[in-house]
Amino acid sequence: MMRVVAPSGNPLLTLDMSATKLRMEPTPRKFHRMRRALEPLIRPAIHFYWRFSRPATLGVRAMVIDGQGRIFLVKHSYVDGWHLPGGGVETGESLLEALARELAEEGNIVMSAVPRLHGVFFNKRISRRDHVALYIVRDFRQDSAPRPDHEIVAHGFFPLSALPEDVGRATRARIAEVFEQAAVSELW
Repeated sequence: MMRVVAPSGNPLLTLDMSATKLRMEPTPRKFHRMRRALEPLIRPAIHFYWRFSRPATLGVRAMVIDGQGRIFLVKHSYVDGWHLPGGGVETGESLLEALARELAEEGNIVMSAVPRLHGVFFNKRISRRDHVALYIVRDFRQDSAPRPDHEIVAHGFFPLSALPEDVGRATRARIAEVFEQAAVSELW
């Protein structure tokens, strides 16, 4: 039997290497603290792995427009400014499944009709491998306002005439394409 202990002497992990099987029993609270402490080291390693294991990355965003013509925007804890809600498409997930999941997570929004695809954009500011599909969502319900959490710190529906000053560049460009008939760019 082997124990991994924290500097304080508290056990973080117990390994039982009996002749028949390997059993790991983490101490839950201590394990989560260790994971959080190691996360800044683990995250770059995962992205390095993705660089070679995934030839391209794909994300979805939604321009959710309510009956008053207001746009739903979110503010993330990890990036400055206000943005359209969305995120990455997971393995085995369709674009619409990913969109539905992200809207539920970030805005407590449930689509009630199939949204219209506005375009697929190359996001070279993030990576030479990243693409974003943007959908226009007009038919939806939001039974209650979402609660801010560790990822989304603020959200709201904003009229075009009163958008927050720090709306992201790509979000402003997509709004201009949809509402002002600006030319649709191939770049996010």
